[in-house]
Amino acid sequence: MSVKPSLPRVVAFSGSAKRPSRTRDLVAAVGAELGRLRRIDLTVYDLIDAGPGLGAALREDLPLPAAHLVAAIEGADALIVGTPVYQGGYAGLFKHVFDFVDPAKMAGMPVVLTATGGGLRHALVVEHSLRPLFGFFAAHMAPTSVYAGPDDMADGRITDVLVAARLAAAAVELAALLDVSRVIGAGAAA
Repeated sequence: MSVKPSLPRVVAFSGSAKRPSRTRDLVAAVGAELGRLRRIDLTVYDLIDAGPGLGAALREDLPLPAAHLVAAIEGADALIVGTPVYQGGYAGLFKHVFDFVDPAKMAGMPVVLTATGGGLRHALVVEHSLRPLFGFFAAHMAPTSVYAGPDDMADGRITDVLVAARLAAAAVELAALLDVSRVIGAGAAA
């Protein structure tokens, strides 16, 4: 009897403290494009899904919704992350969520990095802030990141062709990283 392999669990996490948000729309769009390329089990979370009390908590004191969010990130086969840009950096509570993540659970995890901001001067946050953060976790980051400014999206959709092309490239890269990760994981389990 053959065991059917499970679908890869992909978590898309938006570090926005409000809903609706361009950041959520962006991570969901990457997830949708990945889902168009291959079958996945996609769950989209927002920072507000962590519930109140996140900022004052230690790992052992996390409110249940926040503990579920951290567990979902740690249990994912791949991660799509996005943060709104504030004062030239990622959102503080976005980073705080990752302060609770066990680095061993992120090692080798395929990740796509995204951000939204008020203009082009925020675009390098992905390269200067997010890449080092996920480098610390030894995650396998897609080479292409996606940044979207206010003129690149409308009504929850990507409207800029260059941003759409980057999003498509990032999804293709994540699919490839996910395939490699699953092969390595199957080899390690054997």
